[in-house]
Amino acid sequence: MNHNNPAQSHNRNMAGILGAAVLVLASICSPVMAQELNAAKERISGNAIRADHATYENLQGRIKALNDGGIRVDDYHLSKAQCWLDTSFHEYTRNDRGGYPQAALDESARIIRALEGKQDPGNETSLVNDAQRLREDLWVKFTSLKTHAGFSCAAQAVACGEVELVHAGNEIHDGGWRHAKPYIQIAEDHLKKAEERAAACLPPPAPPAPVAPAPTVERFDISADALFRFDRGDLAGLLPAGKTRLDELAANLAGTYVKIDSIRLVGHTDRLGEVEYNQRLSEQRVQTVKQYLQGQGVSAPTEAIGVGESQPSGKTGHCRGERATAALTTCLQPDRRVSVEVTGSKR
Repeated sequence: MNHNNPAQSHNRNMAGILGAAVLVLASICSPVMAQELNAAKERISGNAIRADHATYENLQGRIKALNDGGIRVDDYHLSKAQCWLDTSFHEYTRNDRGGYPQAALDESARIIRALEGKQDPGNETSLVNDAQRLREDLWVKFTSLKTHAGFSCAAQAVACGEVELVHAGNEIHDGGWRHAKPYIQIAEDHLKKAEERAAACLPPPAPPAPVAPAPTVERFDISADALFRFDRGDLAGLLPAGKTRLDELAANLAGTYVKIDSIRLVGHTDRLGEVEYNQRLSEQRVQTVKQYLQGQGVSAPTEAIGVGESQPSGKTGHCRGERATAALTTCLQPDRRVSVEVTGSKR
């Protein structure tokens, strides 16, 4: 390796590592492009170097997009992704032929992917490329700061300090303590900043507890004639229009309620036919409705009971006769229904 004034070179690169041109180019790079640098022996051609720069630019653009999407610049994980990228690029520009540029780049990419997927990248800092764990006293202090009440103010300095310790642990492989020392000094500077910021940082006030909306009870009926084919109560007997009606019900529940405490389904028939038959049919139909709704993602506790003809709707008192004529069947239609009662908190 050809190392000249590493501390000066590093500090010169840290703040504006890729510059304005990086952000412009990053905006046109695909976020899923490969993150592999060219092999060291191939970094002698303009094409290889340009390809590697495009890789760095792509990751820098993704970091910027995460910040634009609401993750603070001084967030611990976003800061660590940036510092891994900075140290990787720093060593790349200094013609580091070892494994550190790629290893640090991989760590940056790993954290970025996790943040893009809204996953927790974890707080551990890996000793990439078989780095030595130098200055255990600094590691202990950085770890302690992660549980400090003012960590939110110190997170960026902690993240970059840990990365610089790994950076130093790689440099000692190739150049001994003389090459590692400048990065130890940078880590010490980050620790000092982190301790000062944590001490001066007041934790944000706890947000007020959200006021839970009062539970409501909603009741309505669905016509059994609209749900099932005549004399059917099984899943295969559901009409296409019935499935559509239940799909709409499931979507409405998901969109209307913050929380559903319970659902009660009651199956009813009209008075025509045998009492025992009507009871069985009402039970079968209401269980089918429950099964279908659960298949559509309705996971609230659901009670399903059939009451046969025992609870007419109250709208058919004028219907006369006991024989199943077409006119009487039509008149008794309101009695053939599934009653729905939803208890929960609406949005």
